[in-house]
Amino acid sequence: MTERLAGIVLAAGKGTRMKSDLPKCAMPVLGVPLGGLVGRAMRQAGADPIAFVVGHRGDVMRDVLSDSYLYAEQTEQKGTGHAAMMAEQVLSEYEGPVLVSAGDLPLIDGASLKKLADAHRTGGNHATVATVVFDDPTGYGRILRDAKGQPCAIVEEKDATPEQRKLKEVCVSVYCFDAKTLFRLLPTLSAENAQGEYYLTDMLEAVYKDGGKVETVIFEDAAVMTGVNDRWQLALAAKELRLRILERHAKAGVTIVDPDTAFIGPDVVLGMDAVIHPNTVIEGETHVGKATEVGPNTLIRDCSIGDGCEILMSHLNRAKVADGVRVGPFANIRPHAELRAGAKIGNFVEIKNAVIGEKSSVSHLTYIGDAEVGAKANIGAGTITCNYDGFLKHRTKIGDGAFVGSNSTLIAPVEIGAGAIIAAGSVISHDVEAEALALGRARQEVKPEWAPHFRARKIAERQNQGSN
Repeated sequence: MTERLAGIVLAAGKGTRMKSDLPKCAMPVLGVPLGGLVGRAMRQAGADPIAFVVGHRGDVMRDVLSDSYLYAEQTEQKGTGHAAMMAEQVLSEYEGPVLVSAGDLPLIDGASLKKLADAHRTGGNHATVATVVFDDPTGYGRILRDAKGQPCAIVEEKDATPEQRKLKEVCVSVYCFDAKTLFRLLPTLSAENAQGEYYLTDMLEAVYKDGGKVETVIFEDAAVMTGVNDRWQLALAAKELRLRILERHAKAGVTIVDPDTAFIGPDVVLGMDAVIHPNTVIEGETHVGKATEVGPNTLIRDCSIGDGCEILMSHLNRAKVADGVRVGPFANIRPHAELRAGAKIGNFVEIKNAVIGEKSSVSHLTYIGDAEVGAKANIGAGTITCNYDGFLKHRTKIGDGAFVGSNSTLIAPVEIGAGAIIAAGSVISHDVEAEALALGRARQEVKPEWAPHFRARKIAERQNQGSN
């Protein structure tokens, strides 16, 4: 049985260099909060529970993150060691290894954290530190070793001697500790340093002096462990993450037409032989089926899309799309829309909180809201379901095989029976029975030879005005 593993994400900082009202770890990266990427990586590594230490705008952090996390408050910003100490509020009963990471590592992944935790367990360590060897280690804490080559301390650059600053193995703010050792030794840390803060990096020396076993794990892919401090670094990290996600999908059988303009979120699932065209953004918990083409110029968020669909130049949000559906161009598929197999949604059509039945067509310039449309129905151009009376929403029901002529207005609540025909230009405010014809428009009147007399009269009126 695998030993339990917990996690602590340090996400209490304001992130002054981000120049934002948002806390740094709430900044979005491909549709996911920065700190949330770290939490997800910990979960992928097997960590549970996971505690977020929040401080500045802690309410915002709770709002943007999952309620499956635990939360501890750091009311005063006294450094990373102090922040880790706050996690004992919610992990006091936990015994075993605990991953600890800064919350600003957008490229961190579950495999790397699992590698660190596995090394910790295998070595029987009390502290295991993730490290990277940089040619230019500027800005990072250096790893110090004793005469036997064992890691014994981390010195922050501001506190390092010139000789220590030449060291190239650095700490990247990712650790695995024995939880009991961590919470026992954190209160012994000192704030006598250049920042006047309690450094979590000092835990390495504290464990070493306490007689605990300390090891480092060197990671060759430095980007995975790289933190961000300003928006430009965030943008570059997001680009790297985006390309890694695209590469993963491409190697799994997805065609990415233009990697420079495709944006796929970390939780998106793409089926084999899917095609992602340029200027396409797919975010949230979206599933795209096999051989479905998406884009160009398309935004999809939190949707389920079936196999063999075509989504062209459109916006879909929290919608369900079955197999073989065609959407677009310029369609707006809003929350709680369900498009069943073979449905066709054309240009400048908006669907909201409505079911469009199998092989039904809503092709042009139409709004269908709070409605149920049966199978093989045809909704003509310019049709509107009037679902809101200024106070309440009402539903429209359209039966199988119904034909609604162009420029029709359906005033809900109303039901159109199966096979019924609504004449073009009708205003329908009462139910229409199955197979009936409904006309809700004024009778056409034709006056022969009327137009020439009308024009002559108007020309005379204009000439008369000009002479005055």
